[in-house]
Amino acid sequence: MAIVYKEESYKIMGACFEVYNNMGCGFMEAVYQECLETEFSFQLIPFQAQALLNLHYKQQPLKKAYISDFICYGKIIVEIKALSKLTNEHRAQVHNYLAATEFKLGLLINFGHYPKLEYERVVK
Repeated sequence: MAIVYKEESYKIMGACFEVYNNMGCGFMEAVYQECLETEFSFQLIPFQAQALLNLHYKQQPLKKAYISDFICYGKIIVEIKALSKLTNEHRAQVHNYLAATEFKLGLLINFGHYPKLEYERVVK
């Protein structure tokens, strides 16, 4: 089975590792958000920060929308956290985002984990 968006996700993860290697853990999520915006720009990774995504329920559009941390390459949801560890609730959050949208891949990135970056690929 082929890895979904292998090259793109590899580049995104490289940017995340670069931010973690430079900043470490211990900052608030907003700090990592800003650092990733800068790093994505440096590495020429196309992205939208705080992108508004419309949601549907049984083919009906909802009034409420989801604001993603990042959409990269126009097709990958990047959800960032700054916590001691990821939980099933965080995984479910990304699964739900994928189920409610047309996206096939979500990257769940945790900058708060020590001693290394914690990350997971979530595929629809």
